[in-house]
Amino acid sequence: MESILHVVQQPIVPFAILLAVILTVPPLFEKLRLPGLVGLLAAGVILGPNALNILQTKQPTMELLSDIGLVYLMFVAGLEVDMEQFRKTKYRSAGFGSFTFIVPLIFGTIVGRFFGFDWNASILIGSLFASHTLLAYPIVSRLGVVGNEAVTVTIGATIFTDIGALLVLAVCIAIHKGEFSLTSLFTLLGMLIVYSAIVLFGFDWAGRQFFRRTGDDQGNQFLFVLLAVFLAALGAELIGVEKIVGAFLAGLAVNDAIGEGPVKEKVIFVGSVLFIPAFFVDMGLLIDIPGFLKSLSSIWLTLAIVSGLIISKFLAALFASLIYRYNKQEMLTMWSLSMPQVAATLAATLVGYRAGMLNEGVLNSVLVLMLVTATLGPLITSKVAPGLRLAETNVVSVEQKTEIEEEEKVSSRFSVVVPVRNPQTERFLIEMAAILAKHEGGRILPLAIPQAHAHMDASELDKALDRNEMLLERAMEMSRELGVEAEAILRIDDAVAQGISRASREKNANLIVMGWSSRTSFRARLFGNVIDGVLWASHCPVAITRLLDSPSKIQRILVPMENFTNQAVRLIRFTKILADANQAQVTLLNVCDRRTSPTKIAWTTSQMNLLAEKWMPDINTDIKVVANDDIVKAVLIASQLSDLVVLRSERQRTAAGLAMSNITTEIVQQLHCSFVLLGEPQKNYPEVVSY
Repeated sequence: MESILHVVQQPIVPFAILLAVILTVPPLFEKLRLPGLVGLLAAGVILGPNALNILQTKQPTMELLSDIGLVYLMFVAGLEVDMEQFRKTKYRSAGFGSFTFIVPLIFGTIVGRFFGFDWNASILIGSLFASHTLLAYPIVSRLGVVGNEAVTVTIGATIFTDIGALLVLAVCIAIHKGEFSLTSLFTLLGMLIVYSAIVLFGFDWAGRQFFRRTGDDQGNQFLFVLLAVFLAALGAELIGVEKIVGAFLAGLAVNDAIGEGPVKEKVIFVGSVLFIPAFFVDMGLLIDIPGFLKSLSSIWLTLAIVSGLIISKFLAALFASLIYRYNKQEMLTMWSLSMPQVAATLAATLVGYRAGMLNEGVLNSVLVLMLVTATLGPLITSKVAPGLRLAETNVVSVEQKTEIEEEEKVSSRFSVVVPVRNPQTERFLIEMAAILAKHEGGRILPLAIPQAHAHMDASELDKALDRNEMLLERAMEMSRELGVEAEAILRIDDAVAQGISRASREKNANLIVMGWSSRTSFRARLFGNVIDGVLWASHCPVAITRLLDSPSKIQRILVPMENFTNQAVRLIRFTKILADANQAQVTLLNVCDRRTSPTKIAWTTSQMNLLAEKWMPDINTDIKVVANDDIVKAVLIASQLSDLVVLRSERQRTAAGLAMSNITTEIVQQLHCSFVLLGEPQKNYPEVVSY
């Protein structure tokens, strides 16, 4: 009995319970169409001191993981600010950022004073209103309207609102801890300015230097990023401000250095699967639902906070639309994008609560605010953002068409790289590459990469070389059989993904054709697989294929599409080559909301018809616009009559470390026919050719 009690009292027990909760609860809530983070909060309430009393927020394990999660949450929020988008419209972003910071700050301060809080606490409540989380970014990204100025301005405004809210938090907490004086206030502001400059410019410079010198050493780069965030957090506490301020600034600082690469994916992954969920469970431990329901004043405070936030954010968007002359759709999109309160708001609330400035009523109210705005904001965005295309986008114009065609002339010889690794899929990959190369009058480059060994005379390396040479010989035989020119490449490299990317760059390839590999293991999610590595580093498009039959037998091709940008055109041009080779029928599918107006459906149909006329004039094309709230289900139903589905592979973006659903991933996991995922090169690399 004593041994059992001894084991139960170990710090590892709450850690094991926490892992079990993080592993099982979010998927259950997502099946119920509820956000996974709501499940984590609910689990915290049930396991906390106000229910089963299994976990306590004061336990060393919970305290440590929650603190790391709090820092990580703000770091990821800074890391995911799109600096390139911000630079495009920095002045208007500053303007809207000022509106969506000051107006909610005033509303929140009024709410605080109305419910009896002192001026310091009331201003802190106002700062909770001022920030926002771009929870609906994946929606506007998927719709292809990120380039709309109103959207770009809202994205850029995130920097101003989050920094402003965190600085107000820092000042309020400093005033609460000691005697207030103008001298101490100006001293604190001065230290903040110096500290911010050191973090933003010093860490940025150090990050660029470190990443340049370490090359592809992702392990050390990952550790550098973690060291940067916790050094910044400690530095913030040394000058007397909260560590979340330093974490957010560190995210902004290493943003450019880390780029959109595998290191960033690993950093976000570690946070989103462990530390940030632990923070939300700990937040649930603080919630006293019975006490909250008994307090009528807390209910009125909740209503005031939720309604005040929604109204103030609407007024800020309205003021910006009047000054910058944005239309109604753009104004509503700005409002819905700036409404969700997750990362900075929750972090600041917890800091204020722990400092004794905010009571349990405010904590509970902010959690309700998070749930309401995190649901309402993306919902409104999904309804109004598609309308931005009417004013801002259209089918690719003649000028854009000329630009795309000019890109294709950059390379003098069309080349398709085909990595060969699996003898079972090699035949179909070579056939697919041959179809594409013959259409463009080019060649295929079968590529085999045995991984390097510490000793170049090692027997393991000799065996790998023999095996890969056999694969290349088979590939060359198939190429001759298919009547296409081929050049075999055997390359020894430390990593397969890097070898593929480097060989493709050296040969100035126009396209990489790869086989599909599922990504289900924990190791694949943490370290990435070969496909991930190639997508992150490639200079040219990558066609990821799962072919259940010979490409020459493809007769019916389905192309789901949601927007009509250049990326959609490249998808169609790729499809046209396959259709030309087999005289196949192509179906262009658009899935819209059930409440979409007949006028909008007619417009979408006309745009798709124009796309087909411009880019597939000689192809038997069918246009379908289907009204269905479940995009995945609609695509799967349409795929039942198809031999091949062509999809665009989009990198998954998260919102402050909280994973968003990936529609493309859901589709490919359930498809029963062949498919091709066409991945775009990284935006910081020049494109050699675009389909």
